[in-house]
This record gives sequence, C-alpha cells and structure tokens, in this order.
Amino acid sequence: MAGHSKWANIQHRKARQDEKRQRIWTRVVREIMIAARQGGGDPAANPRLRLAIEKAKAANMPADTIKRNIDKATGNLEGVAYEEVRYEGYGIGGAAVIVDCMTDNRVRTVAEVRHAFSKHGGNLGTEGSVAFQFQHCGQIVFEPGTSEDNVMEVALEAGAEDVLTQEDGSIEVLTAPANFEQVRDALQAAGLQPAMAEVTWRPTNTVTLHGEDAQRMQKLLDALEDLDDVQDVFHNAELDA
Repeated sequence: MAGHSKWANIQHRKARQDEKRQRIWTRVVREIMIAARQGGGDPAANPRLRLAIEKAKAANMPADTIKRNIDKATGNLEGVAYEEVRYEGYGIGGAAVIVDCMTDNRVRTVAEVRHAFSKHGGNLGTEGSVAFQFQHCGQIVFEPGTSEDNVMEVALEAGAEDVLTQEDGSIEVLTAPANFEQVRDALQAAGLQPAMAEVTWRPTNTVTLHGEDAQRMQKLLDALEDLDDVQDVFHNAELDA
C-alpha cells in the first residue's frame, strides 16, 4: 500500500544521530542499565537488553564495559539508579513531540525539558496529550530501489504487521515490538539489509512544516536532544526547509 514520503526525513534523522555519535555511549549505558534492572541480566531472556547490547556494539563499546553496566544494574556492582520518564508536548505548528528520558533526578529533568520547549516556541503538555498520535512498533526501512516483492514476501512470512511502499520508493516494514527482532533477522538472512531498524514511536499522522517554521522546529528538536537526560525524541513533523 502507498504511504507518505518519508525517506528524506529518515536520512535527515540518521545524519543528526551521526553528528551526536560522541554522546551515544552515555545513552546506551543508561538503556543497558534500565533494561537489565527491569528484565534481568541475561540477554537471552531479555529482548530489550539484547537490543541495547546491539546498539552498544554498533557504537564500538567494549564488552567489559557492557558487562560492568549490566552488573551495576542487577546489583552486582554499585551504580547510579536511573528511572525512565516520558514527557509529551507540542512544537511549532502544533507538531506532537514525545521525549523519552532516563534520569536520577526528575526535578532537574522536567525543568530542563520544560525550558527547552518554552525557549524554542513549544509547550510541555500533560501525560497522554500527544501519545495517542503515535504507534509503538518496530520499524524497518529500506532504501528506494529495494525489491518490494522480496521485502513483502520475507517480512510477512516472518510475522510483520504491514509493508508500506512510500511515494519516493522507500519501503517501510512495521512489526509489533515483540516481533521486531525475528522480522529484522529474517530480512537480513534473506540478504535484505535495512537502512534503519529500530523499535520506535511512529506518528500515525504528520504535520508538514516549511521554511522558517521547519528551522524553528529543528532548533527545538536539537535543544531537546542535547539535554543530558534525554534518550530519544519522537515527533510527527515533516520538515521541508
């Protein structure tokens, strides 16, 4: 089925992530610790921890660093206790924004997030104010030119919920979060290498921003992503600068 073009936005997001690569270790460590504390330190029995370890390895984090942080989280070593906090708000043009944080100080974190929203033309909302506009899912994206028939055959056989072909030729595979790994692994085993694969909050509708509004929205997103306690920022804005 056809969908809205988003390849340019995905490329832009990847580029922004690459720019912030030097900070990824801090965020991955927090994700490992939360995952291990909630689901145990055995990756074989903890899908969230497996994905966090994959991110750590992709960022060239040493195995002993990974193990040490798992041990901290499971009580084998003394460490900082982080908790997950989610904030929701509105950006430029009413765009919906979800900000996932991991923090050892909620008071500090909410103050910083609120300040970033207000300084850059947004508003911090209440819990549930925008989350209904997003779908929590696995998202696997292939570059334009990838064989739609091959992707669809493998993905649906492996348990994907939907395969969307976008206007620009990119292909998007959507899965339930619990089925993300098996679908991604099946596609890779078939020689289909995705440009991006993650469990995410995917917007069910989008707001297109142009020119100055798009630039203002990007400044807000940058300000949020630059906060130390922020792990991920999700939004429904299509930026056309």
